[in-house]
Amino acid sequence: MAEAWFVATPYPKVVTSGTAAIGGPFTLVTTDGKTVSDETYRGKWLLIYFGYTFCPDACPTALTNMSAALEKLGPNASELQPLFITVDAQRDTPVVMTDYLKSFDSRIVGLTGNQAQIDGVLKAYRVYAEAQKSEVDNADYPVSHSAYLYLMDPQGRFANVIQSSEGGEEIAAWLRKQMTHKNG
Repeated sequence: MAEAWFVATPYPKVVTSGTAAIGGPFTLVTTDGKTVSDETYRGKWLLIYFGYTFCPDACPTALTNMSAALEKLGPNASELQPLFITVDAQRDTPVVMTDYLKSFDSRIVGLTGNQAQIDGVLKAYRVYAEAQKSEVDNADYPVSHSAYLYLMDPQGRFANVIQSSEGGEEIAAWLRKQMTHKNG
């Protein structure tokens, strides 16, 4: 009898509200050495990817997809500031990041900082990143990290997240929907 009740009774719909506690204040350095903060970008949507320049696969794919999405957005891309924030403060200096970002859309701003600054922004955005250093070679190491694109609204609040492996067309469509939904 209990089994029949369980099967026949529909589960209640789950209703969620609010937003995830993702994001927060940061102060970092651009590839041209300028100190910026999250406040610098108020009034624009932020599309943020966390990665590193020595990344062999996920990061170049994400930045290629981000570049393609910016192209697909056309004039709407002016409402958006794409950011590439390093997870590898030790190796990703402004000079290294400048050289790396030449392969991608010029609107993508690279941000770095000291280890404490990077640790702070990673914690605020709930980004997983762990350097896989060995005792033998401490200079050439991979960094395991999350691979999402974070979208922050013009007031600096978390809006949504998408897998960075989505293609440029899909990311552009997603951005249009997110930006229209939050604006309207």
